[in-house]
Amino acid sequence: MTGPDGGDPASTGPEGHFRRVRRWRPQRHESRVEKMIREATERGEFDNLPGMGKPLNLSGLDDPDWWAKQKIRDEDLDSTALLPPTLQLRKERDTFPESLRGIADEGLVRTILTDFNTRVKQDRLRPSVGPASHLVCRTVDVEEMVQRWRLSRHS
Repeated sequence: MTGPDGGDPASTGPEGHFRRVRRWRPQRHESRVEKMIREATERGEFDNLPGMGKPLNLSGLDDPDWWAKQKIRDEDLDSTALLPPTLQLRKERDTFPESLRGIADEGLVRTILTDFNTRVKQDRLRPSVGPASHLVCRTVDVEEMVQRWRLSRHS
């Protein structure tokens, strides 16, 4: 079958001008996530993000915890929560009495120090496995630490 000018009826119009023929395309399925990303990109929400245009820091990828360490460093997070309990207690012990300086009540200071000693004793009773198992934390002398706390508050 031919058109009015003798050509293909789908490719030419009545005045002999070519018209576009839409080709069949399979319908593309867009997941919910893909749609959200596409819409956010169209709105410009990914423009001017921190680090845009800078090379990725791929150093330390041989360390399985590289991403956690980088997150801690980038967001200036306290990494002591990642330490074994004994090391956490040791770090806490090292802050006494300076960390208690802002407390005005001696009874509360004693309660904090007694609680610390209780946690140290509980840590010693916990079953230990692995290389950190030989670590222990010493308790604090509550009376001596209260005396140091008093001196630190008056200086």
